[in-house]
Amino acid sequence: MYLPHWLLTNCELNQASKQLSQLTDLNSTTSPYAGARNGIPGTGIGGYQVPAPGDDVHQFIAPTDQDIRGPCPGLNAAANHGFLARDGVTNYTELVDAVQNVYNMGYDLANFLAVFSIFIADGDWVTRKMSIGCDATTRTSYSPTLTGNEPGLDGHNKFEADTSLTRDDYFLADGDNFSFNGTLFGMMANTTEGNFDLDGLAKFRFERYEQSRLNNPQLFFGPLGTFTYGAASFVYELFPSGTDDYQPNLQNTASFFGAQQNSDGTWTHVPERIPANWTNRVAPYTLPDVAAQIFEMYGQYPVGFGGNVNGTFVGLDFPPYINDGNLTAASPSAVACLLYQFVSGPIPSFFNGAIEPSVQALQAALTAIGGEAFTNLGCPLPVT
Repeated sequence: MYLPHWLLTNCELNQASKQLSQLTDLNSTTSPYAGARNGIPGTGIGGYQVPAPGDDVHQFIAPTDQDIRGPCPGLNAAANHGFLARDGVTNYTELVDAVQNVYNMGYDLANFLAVFSIFIADGDWVTRKMSIGCDATTRTSYSPTLTGNEPGLDGHNKFEADTSLTRDDYFLADGDNFSFNGTLFGMMANTTEGNFDLDGLAKFRFERYEQSRLNNPQLFFGPLGTFTYGAASFVYELFPSGTDDYQPNLQNTASFFGAQQNSDGTWTHVPERIPANWTNRVAPYTLPDVAAQIFEMYGQYPVGFGGNVNGTFVGLDFPPYINDGNLTAASPSAVACLLYQFVSGPIPSFFNGAIEPSVQALQAALTAIGGEAFTNLGCPLPVT
């Protein structure tokens, strides 16, 4: 039986994590997918059907009440098809492999998001494990006493942020920032007129920001807010199918979001799934690509960075890219540098809180995020 994971009384009651040993064969040189395995780059050549014809291992299976799901529709769908561990506790290599093989996400972007979500925001540096939803610390942490809670992707203002497309703000829903909200999905469908393209998503992102700024007295929209634009771009860059000439539409988008329309026009949640006969994008979706989409989407409806304090919105500074609440990054490459600075900044404090930091450990983290690539963009490396 499928139940939303927020109905579980204790996330720790879920079954023990089982990683994907079967992917070793499916991601080999004869794989029908991109051949990404062991956390290294795949071919980057897409345009193939997912799941592949005859691939019974990756057919859709609805999650049980013992499986963890969270706020990211794309990861929920990958888990429901077994590209991520079906129980919802994944690890670094599994995550990097899955998003390449399923969505043809570029290795640079896959690595960046995996390092941020697992090593810095919501998971464990040593085990390299993370819950794609609720807190499963006893299963992800190498030592819960030392690390404290590892909240998974549900953790507020770590990877998840206010103004989500289809999830409530944390403080407006008593902490439920991860469950699907059918009203919000319906609003998104109406605003985009069912096309879910750049212009439509830019407008809806602005509407959600305005809604949260008005209704959420504890709204916080910091540098992490730039990620909400990147996530919105996935809807029209990663979810469309080659069978539809890669045009986003309501049917495919609803399938990935787990949205099912009722007879009265409202929307309810069902398990997320990859649409039938779906073929992924041909060229990989890279970090420079997503930075360009963030820059363009935000530029259509610029908003302030900051938070509501005692009924007043207060802008924040994140120099040199955000000043007095205003995004001053003047190019897509500057947006990429903002992402790098935001992600790399927490690394020293993380190590200081758990294990002895070292130059080698910090350099490993920065390199994993893509330090060399960002140096090539002209980004200043943070002083550690």
